Amino acid sequence: MEFRNWLKEKMNEREINATALAEAIKENQPTIQRILSGETKNPRLKIIKKLEDYFSENITHIKKSDPDDITINKYVDVTGSMGVGILLRDQPGQITRFSVNEEWLNKNVPFNTGKQNLAIVTGFGDSMRGMFNSGDPLLVDTGVKSLDYDGVYFFRVGSEGFIKRLQRIPGDGIRAISTNKEYESWTITKEMDFEVFGRVLKVWNSEDF
Repeated sequence: MEFRNWLKEKMNEREINATALAEAIKENQPTIQRILSGETKNPRLKIIKKLEDYFSENITHIKKSDPDDITINKYVDVTGSMGVGILLRDQPGQITRFSVNEEWLNKNVPFNTGKQNLAIVTGFGDSMRGMFNSGDPLLVDTGVKSLDYDGVYFFRVGSEGFIKRLQRIPGDGIRAISTNKEYESWTITKEMDFEVFGRVLKVWNSEDF
């Protein structure tokens, strides 16, 4: 949401106009009007603090929002289970979006099928521990729908979702390999209902301190 749209929404809730708001926070009315018109996209920190106090809401994150940022949203409402393989929907604690700029994308994820195909998946479980932990974000390229080469993929077999390293075995099928050695690898055969949701491009391996 743009800063001015947020401000309009809050003003409508309070049933207050620009003149009254300016008077309430002890600012000039043209200052408020420039924000509402979009002329001022990033108000000064002093204005932000006054608006925070007046509306009783932390809005600093809205101010820092850059119109040139690229928003990478979560992969629908699905979380790949890294444990027993159950498809998890609407799990609490999901990472819903990332905002990055073009430079970050070009330098950190140079090979992808298009920024419109990038999505965030939050993994749960411990079968991939060592590569990433439960709750860590994964950047997935949903434009990849087939297993053209070995790598880490977000996929399903039947109604169960997985995040595993996949390895093609000639004459045998596809091996689904966990990083955590406590989990045995298993084979995806051609008889199974197998679908690739995307290839994992980047992971974050968090640590607790």
